Amino acid sequence: MRPDLKAPQARRVAGTDPYQWLQERDNADVIAYLEAENHYTEQWLAPAHSLREQLFQEIRRRIRETDLGLPSVRDNWLYYQRTEAGAEYPRYYRCQRQSELSLEIDTASEQLLLDPNQLAEQHPFLEVGDFSVSPDQNWLAYSLDTQGNEVYQLFVRSLIDEQQYSLPLEQAAGTLCWANDNRTLFAISLDASARPATLWRLRQDADPVRVFEENDPLFYLDVYRSSSDRYICVASSSKNTSELQYLPADEPATPLQYLAPRRSGHEYDADHGEQGFVIRSNSLGENFGLFVCDPAMPGEDNWQVLRAVDDSRTLEGVELQRSALILQYRNAGLVQLEVQPNNSPGYLVEMPDAVYSLHVQGGEQYNSPQVRLRYESLNRPAEILALTLADGSQRVLRTTPVEGQFSPDDYQVQRLWAVADDGARIPISLIEPVNTQGSSPLYLYGYGAYGASMDPWFSHARLSLLQRGWRFAIAHVRGGADMGENWYQQGKLEHKANTFSDFIRCAEQLISLGKTDSSQLAIAGGSAGGLLIGNVINQRPELFRAAVADVPFVDVWNTMNNPELPLTIGEYEEWGNPAEPEVAARIKGYAPYENVRAQAYPALLVTAGYHDVRVQYWEAAKWVARLRATRSNDEPLLLRTQMTAGHGGASGRYQAMREVAEEYAFLLRVIG
Repeated sequence: MRPDLKAPQARRVAGTDPYQWLQERDNADVIAYLEAENHYTEQWLAPAHSLREQLFQEIRRRIRETDLGLPSVRDNWLYYQRTEAGAEYPRYYRCQRQSELSLEIDTASEQLLLDPNQLAEQHPFLEVGDFSVSPDQNWLAYSLDTQGNEVYQLFVRSLIDEQQYSLPLEQAAGTLCWANDNRTLFAISLDASARPATLWRLRQDADPVRVFEENDPLFYLDVYRSSSDRYICVASSSKNTSELQYLPADEPATPLQYLAPRRSGHEYDADHGEQGFVIRSNSLGENFGLFVCDPAMPGEDNWQVLRAVDDSRTLEGVELQRSALILQYRNAGLVQLEVQPNNSPGYLVEMPDAVYSLHVQGGEQYNSPQVRLRYESLNRPAEILALTLADGSQRVLRTTPVEGQFSPDDYQVQRLWAVADDGARIPISLIEPVNTQGSSPLYLYGYGAYGASMDPWFSHARLSLLQRGWRFAIAHVRGGADMGENWYQQGKLEHKANTFSDFIRCAEQLISLGKTDSSQLAIAGGSAGGLLIGNVINQRPELFRAAVADVPFVDVWNTMNNPELPLTIGEYEEWGNPAEPEVAARIKGYAPYENVRAQAYPALLVTAGYHDVRVQYWEAAKWVARLRATRSNDEPLLLRTQMTAGHGGASGRYQAMREVAEEYAFLLRVIG
């Protein structure tokens, strides 16, 4: 049965966008249209009501609802989170540490620091941005977004007497960084285009002081404390150029000093440790090398090489501890950690699985003899490991619980490969129930933008599909950095078409291997990954049975032609400036909204956030409207707009579970 839905009217004026009227955010007709689409989605899903509830309860039962997070160490204190059954948000606590090696919670000294559940009673959306305790641990600074538009209110609370005050910074970006005087905070405000642009120095007893303004609209501003706690670092970054300034954390009123002035195409980031400033830079090659610099003698001419560029792998990041450096490389599609202790030979951190996700996680202090690693795979829930830096020994501190019947051995994980049109080998990560024979429904995920690597991750919710005989795969297409920096460069600007063709080749490879077929293949992506989904269903609609596009960047042509929209100008280095004729032709050639055609499309579920500043709600709304008016078939076409949320969807954990249950119910109703 097809529920009734009045299609939106195209308002055609020569040379204009026929659905541009949907961009009138506060227009009553626009809101009525979005609400009608939501009602239509509810009607279509109504026969699956019991399935949605069943899926929600399945997901919920796998989560340990009342749980204690692994504490982080700060001198004589332990900081941690508690979740309780029925509560949407974790509560933040601390307690006195009982001994130097103990992580045991002392309930007698436990102190509640922040309860977002209480704060959320007055807001349908709540997101805790920064949560930062002062160096003397007497003050808590935190930021709250209560709309989903990524504009934050800033607060400071005394951890001695619980007095609280707000910081008078309008359009705050949410980042908070303490100076060592325990009175001064650095924060960043957004400009009219929602770009983090201005650095402020804040104190309770003084007016905000403007410290630095980033005037180039291509650049975004960030501020952080160095690992050594000796410097405040201020980073300006575009998609291909970066610059760092710094000042002593003990002297917050000191003028900023440049580590190296920006020059086009030079990307670098830095942290301060025992060696001085340790700098990851592409100045000697796109795979990045490692340098060191004395803070008293900045400038590129004074940088000394610590590690030369490795042509076979990309240096993605560096973690600094007092006793060692931890280098994160990207090698053959996987993260590889290399530890270099100060006074002994370096070594590689060995991992047991062929496909995994691995990174250094916070929780230990700079002078700790160990670091924490987070490790997971498609069939293995996240483990937090303590790595002893001196000898490489590991021990498990915590394994994420999965309630109910679950064993990693019930599922097998593989690394498969597809071959691109130009001969490049594209990695595919796959999980399937053991002993699965023949073709089955398969959920294929892709992103492919901004150099973001989609390392395999475990999902409690995904088990609901796997236990129904589904397979799940990730296509590590170009545009991400899954195979190193060059993999990213080969999927952006004039090479963007590689992202789309790579994904199609991955789908074809999974079909040719007998893992699935076109009648059982579902694809999904969000944001820039939604652009990917929108493009490939224009190119090859017959290849897919269903598609999910979350907050999809599908109106790329119109968005990139409107520099007044949030974030548009900063995106020129990723997609190109359409004022250039070659770029205009390229974007028009792949933009999903512009290329909707009169053809049969797969079943489609599209989501949007009314307060989303990254991908405006109207991109999804206009795309769905054009699909309704243009496509030649009558497959399910659903639009769900979260009227109280932004780019990340609902903020509460149970709300998020219900969103996943809705998506899975859609797929199971379409594919079975």
